[in-house]
Amino acid sequence: METTIEAVSPVRWTSADLESLPENNGVRYEIIGGELFMANQPHWYHQNTCNLIGTHLTIWSLSTGSGSVVQVPGVIFDDENDVIPDVVWVSSERLEVLLDEAGHLRGAPELVVEALSPGVKNERRDRKFKLELYSLRGVQEYWLANWRLKTIEVYRREGGRLQLVGIWQGKDELTSPLLPGFRVEVSRFFA
Repeated sequence: METTIEAVSPVRWTSADLESLPENNGVRYEIIGGELFMANQPHWYHQNTCNLIGTHLTIWSLSTGSGSVVQVPGVIFDDENDVIPDVVWVSSERLEVLLDEAGHLRGAPELVVEALSPGVKNERRDRKFKLELYSLRGVQEYWLANWRLKTIEVYRREGGRLQLVGIWQGKDELTSPLLPGFRVEVSRFFA
């Protein structure tokens, strides 16, 4: 079972602080609003869901030539907001602007996908803290994949904020105005 630990001290973490943390210990570190979040390696089905979503997005991207899909990229919004989403899609035009010399995105990709990990703290991180961060920073669409329930919650930018527009499951066909021509039966993400 995956666990996440949140900082309880008033310490404000920055991207530079991440360099002092141990490497290769199976822990993923993220900073949201100066708070440190740590998570163990994800469950097999979590990773499989991300892989399948990434595969479908990649097939669409290659057929349209409109952008790129990457799993677990570094997205550094600023020194106090340094995250590792599960999957992102970024248009070719935006990628040229956002990619820094170290190969990290320095701004919002158009689409961010997070697969929910078990546990109250993990769900709070993805449903509250990351949703707020992505909303404030200009992400156009945010998908929350729940591999246990086999659902996709879709949030789209409406009125300047990411708003829940629906929950897709089973044979529901997921499309997006952000990705013209993209369509996939949701069950294919959870094979």
